[in-house]
Amino acid sequence: MPSPVRGRFAPTPSGPLHAGSVLAAIGSYLSAKGAGGLWYLRMEDLDRPRLQPGAASTILAQLEALALEWDGAILWQSQHLERYGAALNQLMATGIAYPCGCSRAALQQSAGNCPCLERPPAKARAWRLRPGPRAMEAWEDRWRGPQHPTVQHPPPALLRADQIIAYVLASVVDDGFQRVTEVVRGEDLLPLTGVQRQLQAALDLPHPGYAHLPLIRDDRGRKLSKSAGAPGVAGSPGRAWEFCLRYLGWDLPADLMGADATTWRNWAIQRLHCGAPLWPQG
Repeated sequence: MPSPVRGRFAPTPSGPLHAGSVLAAIGSYLSAKGAGGLWYLRMEDLDRPRLQPGAASTILAQLEALALEWDGAILWQSQHLERYGAALNQLMATGIAYPCGCSRAALQQSAGNCPCLERPPAKARAWRLRPGPRAMEAWEDRWRGPQHPTVQHPPPALLRADQIIAYVLASVVDDGFQRVTEVVRGEDLLPLTGVQRQLQAALDLPHPGYAHLPLIRDDRGRKLSKSAGAPGVAGSPGRAWEFCLRYLGWDLPADLMGADATTWRNWAIQRLHCGAPLWPQG
């Protein structure tokens, strides 16, 4: 029997879900559940300066209001620091992670070309990912087609100067631990995918499939922030479903307008089970 599709949604509890993160939640949920798979919830709560008290509880309430039911226990990254430390030690031992003594200002002055790649510092402020050919390998986005990564300047941090494990490493480790087979997320994270694929290869982890949803933008093409005016969950979870499905290119039946979130969820999953595409305009 083939392994089930395993998707995930991984918000940072820095505030309530905004329109773009609701789109990512619904898109990733439908992709996994429409294929009869599993959908995991991960709280990426490592970046302590960004966390807001009560934000995680708010996010959980929003997901429940959207009728998005996750499988298994929630993974809280702050409870698994040893897992990320072990991965970092492995990358250090193989030379894929290198010590960096540069400040942010120094990296800006050097146009992102880190001198520590050639001259290791006496003391590391951070540990960064050494550029390698695996990060430049072409890969196929599920909806956006062939992707050709570019070099990241400066090389991405794995352990930040404030001693916080960076998102780019922690997310790769957790995707491997949870055996995630597909990552559906916003296109703002598209540039990091080549780096994450390099880390997966270095840590001997499988490559999940990737699909990057369009960002929700205003009439001027600007990405909507958490405070901007796209429909969220607070007003009506059912309307949030309508907005997201339309944004993905779905034609919605007139007789369901104003329906609740559970009705929209069940209708969308049934259509996917009948072979409808998740992103008709992709």
